[in-house]
Amino acid sequence: MARMTKKNKHRRPKGLPSKEQILEFIQTSDTPAGKREIAKAFGLKGQEKIALKKRLKDMAEEGLIDGKRTAYHRMGGVPKVTVLKIVAIEDGEPVAEPENWAPDNKEKPPRLMVKESKKMAALKRGDRILARNEETERGWRATPMKKLPARTEGLMGVVEKDGSGNYWLAPVDKRVRDSAPIGDVGEAKEGELVLAERMGKSARSKVKVVEVIGDPLAPKAFSLIAIAKHGIPHIFPQETIAEAERAVDLPLSPDHREDLRDVPIVAIDPADARDHDDAIWAEPDGKGGYRAIIAIADVSYYVRPGGALDREARKRGNSVYFPDRVVPMLPEVLSADVCSLKQDVDRAAMACHIHIDKDGKVTDWRFTRAIVRLAKNIAYEDAQAAIDSGDAPEYLQNLWGAWKLLFKARQARDPLDLELPERQVRLNDEGVIEEIAVRERLDAHRVVEDFMIAANVAAAKALEAKAAPVVYRVHEQPSREKLLAFREYLATQGKKFALGQVITPGLFNRMLKDIADPAEKALIMEAVLRSQTQAFYGPQNAGHFGLSLGSYAHFTSPIRRYADLLVHRALVDAYKLEQPKPKLDLPDTSGLSDRDRTALHQITDAISQTERRAMEAERDTIDRYVAAWLSGRVGETFDTRITGVQGFGFFATIEKLGGDGLVPVSTLGREYFSYDEKAQKLIGESSGTEYAVGDRLKLKLAEANALTGALKFEVPDSDGSGIEPRGNRVRAKKRTHQKRGPKKGTGAPRQSHPQGKRGRPGNIRHQGRKKK
Repeated sequence: MARMTKKNKHRRPKGLPSKEQILEFIQTSDTPAGKREIAKAFGLKGQEKIALKKRLKDMAEEGLIDGKRTAYHRMGGVPKVTVLKIVAIEDGEPVAEPENWAPDNKEKPPRLMVKESKKMAALKRGDRILARNEETERGWRATPMKKLPARTEGLMGVVEKDGSGNYWLAPVDKRVRDSAPIGDVGEAKEGELVLAERMGKSARSKVKVVEVIGDPLAPKAFSLIAIAKHGIPHIFPQETIAEAERAVDLPLSPDHREDLRDVPIVAIDPADARDHDDAIWAEPDGKGGYRAIIAIADVSYYVRPGGALDREARKRGNSVYFPDRVVPMLPEVLSADVCSLKQDVDRAAMACHIHIDKDGKVTDWRFTRAIVRLAKNIAYEDAQAAIDSGDAPEYLQNLWGAWKLLFKARQARDPLDLELPERQVRLNDEGVIEEIAVRERLDAHRVVEDFMIAANVAAAKALEAKAAPVVYRVHEQPSREKLLAFREYLATQGKKFALGQVITPGLFNRMLKDIADPAEKALIMEAVLRSQTQAFYGPQNAGHFGLSLGSYAHFTSPIRRYADLLVHRALVDAYKLEQPKPKLDLPDTSGLSDRDRTALHQITDAISQTERRAMEAERDTIDRYVAAWLSGRVGETFDTRITGVQGFGFFATIEKLGGDGLVPVSTLGREYFSYDEKAQKLIGESSGTEYAVGDRLKLKLAEANALTGALKFEVPDSDGSGIEPRGNRVRAKKRTHQKRGPKKGTGAPRQSHPQGKRGRPGNIRHQGRKKK
């Protein structure tokens, strides 16, 4: 088949070629090269052809070639079936690399696009899969065969040294119980925070340090730990920054936009907010209702599909908010400046015009692209103070008037009403903690929230009216399995719950409203939280159970959420809101791209994953700040509430502060405690003492580990001694006292009992800045 040039023919060595020579021949051949062509090129005969056949088979098994007989192709070191690691999500599709890659230490590992299926959907960065690989005209494609357990790679911890001079990696993840021996410490020093990788395949193998992060207790280090641990992209590529700087020069003209600069629109945000997505305005309609405008930053005008900005925003999925920093979805020149709605500055906006009738129902809506010039950027507390004083300007009075109607409709809708306190960490300029408190919930927060909900509903319904693609915010009703567990739990509390009735948010609200005792109410509220599903993004509408809404989409925060940006693009297309093509070096359209439409399932799965990643990172960081704040108060007694119960102990959180900590059952004295899984309680065998979810009690803080965010409590009047190992308690005791790290006497670090996944109540609480 292959026709070699005379020049190449003369250069081929005679005799059985090496693997490297075969690969070179295949790669440089002008036409497909099979076994016959290889044998001819190297002048092979008889036994040499048999030897060639065996060598080609070996090469195929090693993954050096694809294994076909008529025409081989170089695989670039990727076996036909191998273990891959997801390294990125690009344009909604997972991208993988071979887990073990070292062909000659010169070539970069090949990147394979992973073809997802229903059984193997929602792959995220860091996942390991066994996949079948093939080369196509568009590059390498991988078809997953099964998902593999995670290897403990990308380990993070603090370098510690024992008395024998051995180095150990003390973990900063509360779920990791053991210190790991360090085989290659590199340039890291004792006490430094580092990233490491396993040197072998075993979970007990030594690790090598691959990156030194620095002082683990330095100001603002806790967010860096979360960023590294969760793999959050936080450095913008130069091409992304360059495109953002070009986008700043896009013209803003009233010739193609509705001019709303004379309307006194205001943005009400946290006092420390840097990005202002939304602003609102309302005025009476003379019939008992209100006309209102919700102006949202027109991010789609600046971030266009297919560009570097779009690729990076899709990869990040959302901004991540920490007490000391924000990891933005968009470069700061856009997120904190050009796209941010500010007082007395012309800004591009997507305007949602709605009409609110006297019953609070939104009866009409329309969308335009506009120019706005905000009358005021005002903090929640200042807006509330102005209303409470009675001296509020007319534009605030109108907003509160319109909100009262929206709130009236909200009450009629009866969405899920749970008290979810939000912890706020206040730092000084040096990054040192000044205060940790529960953020006060004001009417001003509810005003903005209800206007945003109205706009989100309007966006979803406007797109449905045009049969346009919609990125829905979906919150499904509780599953039957969770409702069964909820019913069983209520039975242990002497309460009934019928599964035959229609399950609505109001059903849970009425149940909680009828409970007068605060401790009992907290207990049932925890159970309600555990029964809920987790919200996600998707192109199919399944309603929003928690808000009691049939159609809901996120539209109001495109600076910090990619889902909102997609909704904006869909509105641009559906309502013909495209602006003139820019003369700058930017993509032409600001609407949906073909890929947006065809890969919407993959994109929404990916951004649902990045949202969960952000939630975990934010929660972990808050936990570390709380532990650091409490580290100087070990030995003090706090008012706490039990949040979870397991056979090995119970978890409690400090009232009005947060910070979950473990009370090991081994510290409760010599009495034997049995575990009632259905009732979620520990019961003393002789005294009848009970520890149940929702109970309030005083506990003494025994340990506070700022690096892991883990707390440990003790019952103040307990003697702290062990208990008799009887029945199942034997296993629980072994878990509690499990040794970790090196043997006693080496001086290596020992970790306190961590708060593991087993002890966390399965709830949907989201601690963070989110206001909408």
